[in-house]
Amino acid sequence: MRPTFISSAFAALYLAAVAVPSASAMPREAPPLIDAIVLWLTANFDLLKPENAPALVSVADTELVAMRYGPEATVVPGLVVAVYDESAQTIYLSDGWTGRTPADLSILVHEMVHHLQSAANMPFACPGEREALAYHAQNAWLGLFGETLESAFGIDAATLLVGTVCTH
Repeated sequence: MRPTFISSAFAALYLAAVAVPSASAMPREAPPLIDAIVLWLTANFDLLKPENAPALVSVADTELVAMRYGPEATVVPGLVVAVYDESAQTIYLSDGWTGRTPADLSILVHEMVHHLQSAANMPFACPGEREALAYHAQNAWLGLFGETLESAFGIDAATLLVGTVCTH
């Protein structure tokens, strides 16, 4: 099914109106655009609106790496920019996240997909399968602004394929 995307003018209008809290805030207030992101996701990706919004929390890049890969991980800080914790219904964002660019907002779009998936109790065969829709939505959001996952984050088609398939 081909999504019917809300026009880029609509997205740009909301992007221009967003008031983003400072990067130093630990629990973050949801940016005003969050409702528009949920509307866009539910209109275009066969996802249901959740009853509750997730909490948004800023954490250091090293904490994001530990959340994603464990405390002993040797992944370079900065490669993990956000993590969704299903049990806490919380999106953890890098403390450097501002939400002021389409790429920054696409990170929130990606994590909101996980929140909507969780709220709908969607089953997945593996973690990669869960990521496929999140990356698809993120790439579509970036497309509204003339960008792609590759241009914004260096995520090419091969990397995307490896990260979204089940290997067992």
